[in-house]
Amino acid sequence: MADITATMVKDLRESTGAGMMDCKKALVEADGDMEAAIDWLRKKGLSAAAKKSGRVAAEGLVAVATQGKKAVVLEVNAETDFVARNDAFQGLAAGAVVIALESADIEELKGKPYQQTGRSVQEELTQIIATVGENMNLRRMATLAVSQGVVASYVHGAIAPNLGKIGVLIALESSADEAALAALGKQLAMHVAAARPEALTTTDVDTKALDRERNVLADQARASGKPEDIIAKMVEGRLRKYYEEVVLMEQVYVVDGETKIKDVMAKASKDLGAEVKLTGFVRYQLGEGIEKTADDFAAEVAKMAG
Repeated sequence: MADITATMVKDLRESTGAGMMDCKKALVEADGDMEAAIDWLRKKGLSAAAKKSGRVAAEGLVAVATQGKKAVVLEVNAETDFVARNDAFQGLAAGAVVIALESADIEELKGKPYQQTGRSVQEELTQIIATVGENMNLRRMATLAVSQGVVASYVHGAIAPNLGKIGVLIALESSADEAALAALGKQLAMHVAAARPEALTTTDVDTKALDRERNVLADQARASGKPEDIIAKMVEGRLRKYYEEVVLMEQVYVVDGETKIKDVMAKASKDLGAEVKLTGFVRYQLGEGIEKTADDFAAEVAKMAG
């Protein structure tokens, strides 16, 4: 009997979209033969996802869940926005994000038991794929936690409780009143949803991105014909503007349009009588980073047209 490795199971799972345990069983039945295992899954009706696994899934839902001083955001993708409004898909997203609270990463989440169905989260998703007829996947998740204080969450474009197009988490470390912290956190999360920061502080800005920006600004300044010492000052001045665009603590608060977030935090500490630290944030926007081709869009339109 062939030795069934974790890599073999992973490869079969990625090529078919079937559940981990189903893939392992298929490989055992096929004595390690990948093609025979795929056929076994097809015969069992578990390969309905296989034909769809190559199609781009850039729609779907972003879900959030909180528990005590911890919160998680999860992105579950599908091919069309229509499916995002399907009750079964929404139920899966809502159920999976709660399970994600106790999962270290997306791979662990996929293998966790899903409610009382007897299947894993990934296997449950595979069943929905077979029923609905679209490629779907559990794409990514992120967790924030604090030792004291709150982790606030916000969903923009919600189509159901805690399910929408943009999900944000804000971690506030403080001994101040939790209700007040939660209200502040909700407003900060709404700011993040709108302002799209890339880093928490200036020291958190990606080094490569900063170097690229510095080079662009330097070339722009040189075009003015100014001497190098003046160019250096021009670049630093323009970098401050760059930080105001991408760094959360340097951004202007969208709520009042004039106060920087770092000053909002200072004022909150004073008003609440205890230091309030914004220790982290996460912003997930549905489909960001997933490329759709013209053919993908055409296929989606054709599918929606029936």
